[in-house]
Amino acid sequence: MRALPLVLALFPLAAAAQDASAPKLGPDAIPVTADTAYLRANPAPDYWAFASFVKPQFTTSACSIATVTAALNGLAGLPPHAEDTVMTQPQLLDLVGDANWAALSAEGGDGVAFAQLESFAAKAAAALGMDLTVSSFHPDAATPETLDQTRSLLATNEAGADDAMMVYFNQGVVTGDWDGPHISLIGAYDATLDRVLILEVDQEWYVPYWTPVPVLLDAMVKPTSAEHGPLEGQTGGFVRLAPTSS
Repeated sequence: MRALPLVLALFPLAAAAQDASAPKLGPDAIPVTADTAYLRANPAPDYWAFASFVKPQFTTSACSIATVTAALNGLAGLPPHAEDTVMTQPQLLDLVGDANWAALSAEGGDGVAFAQLESFAAKAAAALGMDLTVSSFHPDAATPETLDQTRSLLATNEAGADDAMMVYFNQGVVTGDWDGPHISLIGAYDATLDRVLILEVDQEWYVPYWTPVPVLLDAMVKPTSAEHGPLEGQTGGFVRLAPTSS
């Protein structure tokens, strides 16, 4: 859901000059390429189960479908037969058959609200015949209590790869770049350093990065600005996919 301001879109050379000295990531995001210590020293089951299935969002508005596709592919695992393909984002949209999700994810689409992410994820799991329960954590504010809840949910997710957790957050709070809502997949939680790995689907601009958990909570509770139209006022949180029996 990224869009350049009009003046920068009309004058790309000026935009390049303006951004030439800006760092790729702000101080609250460390690319995984620069810090692999946790992944080398710990099992990190979610990273190994899901990272290979995280693909670039196929439009600038398709972070929701990209993240849901990665989550379901990771939970299902690599297809067993040579003739089986790995499910793509357009294929999942076709299987779900929800015209609204397709329109919101199309180039220039508005993107999804938090409640829609939960609903579309449930429809996608059902369309694939996967027996999954969809639950959510939608904090109202960054408080000591919601910070504790965030850490607890991340620790539960980190314990194994039988569940997947998606995060709806203001991307710029983490990356130091644009101010807008975004969705990606949680890849790991380093409890010792209190940081979380985001498996980015916005791969035109980023690779996976670590961010402190308090920063991620701030990003989840920051309301979407008016420039994003129908999403104005939206806040985020976690949407979790887990086996119904768990």
